[in-house]
Amino acid sequence: MIERIKQHFTDVLHIWRSEMVKVFKDEGVLMFLVVVPLGYPLLYSWIYNNETLHETPVAVVDQSHSALSRQFVNDCDATPNVEVKYHADDLDEARSLVSRQLVKGIYLIPSDFAERINRGEQATVSVYCDMSLMLAYKNVYQTAMVEAARLGAGLKIKRSTIYTKREAAITAQPLAVTDVAMYNPSGGYGSCVLPAVLMILLQQALALGIGMAAGTARERHRNGQLVPDDDPHYRGAYRIVWGKALCYAMTGAVAAAYLSMAVPAMFSFPQLGSGWTLFWLLLPYTLASIFFGMTVSCLVRYRENVMLIMVFVSVPLLFLTGVSWPQSSIPSYWQGVSWLFPSTFGVRAFIRANSMGASVSQILPEIRYLWIQAAAYLGMACLVYRYQFRLMRKATGRRALLGNKYAGR
Repeated sequence: MIERIKQHFTDVLHIWRSEMVKVFKDEGVLMFLVVVPLGYPLLYSWIYNNETLHETPVAVVDQSHSALSRQFVNDCDATPNVEVKYHADDLDEARSLVSRQLVKGIYLIPSDFAERINRGEQATVSVYCDMSLMLAYKNVYQTAMVEAARLGAGLKIKRSTIYTKREAAITAQPLAVTDVAMYNPSGGYGSCVLPAVLMILLQQALALGIGMAAGTARERHRNGQLVPDDDPHYRGAYRIVWGKALCYAMTGAVAAAYLSMAVPAMFSFPQLGSGWTLFWLLLPYTLASIFFGMTVSCLVRYRENVMLIMVFVSVPLLFLTGVSWPQSSIPSYWQGVSWLFPSTFGVRAFIRANSMGASVSQILPEIRYLWIQAAAYLGMACLVYRYQFRLMRKATGRRALLGNKYAGR
């Protein structure tokens, strides 16, 4: 019994060493397991390094040509979010500027703007926004709303019979509202989205590397086997799974530590989670991603197929995490589909831990789900590898039988 256990460990370690050599010899696998986790986060983070969008270009159609309309335009232009780039003669000219992507919005001030205000009536400013970019739409629309409210408050103070600054402040804003940005003080887009992208990138890199390695093995062995014929250590599906998993776990551990701690620190993303919290989260997440990749790799016939599969599901996986779209608004059917992927629970737990400072006990449900996924995908990987191992033996037996038959002739 002891000898058998020792042989198991010897085979697993031999497979681990053999797979490590294959990883560093295969340029494609090395790129996905090492280069992609190290390089892609830097590219994404540099792109969103500014965090917020400033000086969004707009066009103004001022049909009033009054002091009040010029004051409104100048106030909007003075904000950091909007830049009045063009003054158009009419709405058609302004629309042509939008169609040529020279501006992202239009402020239309009607001819009776000042007259209605001076008569004590409500005036209007029409805001046209390019909805193709939500960040630009937010800047154009919110700037117009804020400056219109500020202009109205100033007019209200001038018309009122008040004598102190305190009375003027209460008249302009009877109800004060304090806006507090929780867990993202700058309101940055990168701080909101990049933590989710980093976790999905870890899962995708492991799945792509594992799938490419499996595709390479199938291309080398035409009968679809996953192991070499002449290596006696590749003698059981469970040993093969654990040996390969140990290899991928070593590269995955380095990538997980780099993505979860080094990249947020380099680009000043919110980083409130403790090291132990991230450890207890990333341990099941990395294992679940590895066994998920090993299970999916059995569907890969050629090296290129895994890229088509994983790239196709990368964007839907980001939506299903509930980061870019509220989780409560996702249909129950798609929520059930999202539970099949480790990234769903990994992203949610990582954001709560690293961006919101949650403890291990507060993300314990997600950690439990990740352990369940790791165990389930481990069992599926062993079953699939065992099935492939049987196919290999049958193919080897058929080749031996045919060889003996032709030798007898």
